[in-house]
Amino acid sequence: MDPERLAELEAKLEALMEELGAGDRAVTVVLTGDERIQALKREHWGEDAATDVLSFPTYEPGDPFMPPHLGDIVISLETARRQGEAAGHGLWPEVWSLAAHGLWHLLGHDHTTEEEWRGFQRVQERIREI
Repeated sequence: MDPERLAELEAKLEALMEELGAGDRAVTVVLTGDERIQALKREHWGEDAATDVLSFPTYEPGDPFMPPHLGDIVISLETARRQGEAAGHGLWPEVWSLAAHGLWHLLGHDHTTEEEWRGFQRVQERIREI
């Protein structure tokens, strides 16, 4: 793994967290492959399929106490690579977008409606601009 790319991911995610009012909080980002993320999705959601990103909050969204560590963001690099190539922007911009997506979930958001989905799109676009 390229240390410069990891540092870039960390800097972008920290800047986004600051903009979103969570700059004093921490998250863990786990970069893995399809096999591991599929096992996690099966274990926690009962769905036996790989995915691009999963979020594991350390608190219940809406809880008045927000802990110092918001949770874990797990990203499949294999899926990110495929999606990034299909979108024409490559692996790392896709990883940044997925990290933003996972963070938005950790901040208590979901995407069950079109309006909610627009919030995810905004943070995913924003992290690529940082």
